Amino acid sequence: MITLHHVPQSRSMRVLWLLAELEQPVEIVAHAPDSSLRDPAFLSLSPAGRVPALEIDGERMFEATAIIEYLCERFPERGMGRAPDDPDRMTWLVWLHFSETVTASVDLLHRAWAAGAPGLMRDEQARLRLAYDAIEARLSTPVENRDYLLTSGFSACDIAVGQAVYMARHFLPLDDHPEMSAWYARITERDTFAQALPEDGAARLFTRDTYEVPHG
Repeated sequence: MITLHHVPQSRSMRVLWLLAELEQPVEIVAHAPDSSLRDPAFLSLSPAGRVPALEIDGERMFEATAIIEYLCERFPERGMGRAPDDPDRMTWLVWLHFSETVTASVDLLHRAWAAGAPGLMRDEQARLRLAYDAIEARLSTPVENRDYLLTSGFSACDIAVGQAVYMARHFLPLDDHPEMSAWYARITERDTFAQALPEDGAARLFTRDTYEVPHG
């Protein structure tokens, strides 16, 4: 049995999405994005007090990209990972971990908004735009059937980066990145993405659809 400790709209959402793609049953332990993540019981699962935390076969894991890499290796049948001898392995690893680059900017933007720090928000939005530019460039590479981040097709790195972009859109829309916008629409049409969305009435990390970043 797999148990996922989860906060809606957080990094744990990408693990939930992946488990749906892997067709693995999961027990979800829901947490609110508050001080309960600092309780000793949860800290025994995730020492920094962050989700996701995963329990599987009596073992415990934390850190989203490590969990994703492990699950892809543990359940290879659905093709969400890339084996060490696969030509796309290096690219898969790069984009899997690039999701944390995007999410780090989202985290700082969210905190800066809460703290009323417009200068920091503008700086971090500019950094987020660079991340968008990198995704746009990758998706604009002239190869046949460039529908996903890898030439070999949809994978866990689309899930990880896609979920990071799901969060990032609260602070920076995709309007100026047409290939990225089309890719995001494509991957979020999957039924598995819908399964990872917050349920009605669930506590959410983002309390509004858009967080305005001051300019000037």
